[in-house]
Amino acid sequence: MKPHHRRAVYAGSFDPPTNGHLWMIRHAQAMFDELIVAIGTNPDKQATYTLEERKAMLVDITAEFPNVRVTQFHNRFLVDFADSIQADFVVRGIRSGSDYEYERAMRYINADLQPAITTVILMPPREFAEVSSTMVKGMVGPQNWQKTIRRYVPDAVYRKILADHGCLAED
Repeated sequence: MKPHHRRAVYAGSFDPPTNGHLWMIRHAQAMFDELIVAIGTNPDKQATYTLEERKAMLVDITAEFPNVRVTQFHNRFLVDFADSIQADFVVRGIRSGSDYEYERAMRYINADLQPAITTVILMPPREFAEVSSTMVKGMVGPQNWQKTIRRYVPDAVYRKILADHGCLAED
């Protein structure tokens, strides 16, 4: 009997992808046979980067993981998307108590919608606990912003942000 293929979905807006997202991807892909990184559309957020730009950044930063595929979904509940691609797991990250409360509630709602899909929650290490895409975007502009954000985003994302702001890469 062939073992069950373990497929998981890790979703977010990834606007832009951060080192925290990369940590989540690195650890989740090690846990599953296949990890689908899915760019979701959040109607409450105005994206800075286009869907194509976010997808290109994610493809670049996940290239080292042969079991990771990047895709997108729109106007669907995450668990319904997961079910449509035959994923048994949804991977979520928590950085704070408020994240925990939100993810706990979503876990129960998701179980109501798709009882066969298991939510797996990962907690990134402390150096990524305060990192968010919104925080990174908010740091762009003031003096020395390039040096400041470099520590929070993968190299490909850093180069994209610099290029978008007419800066040269500082290597």
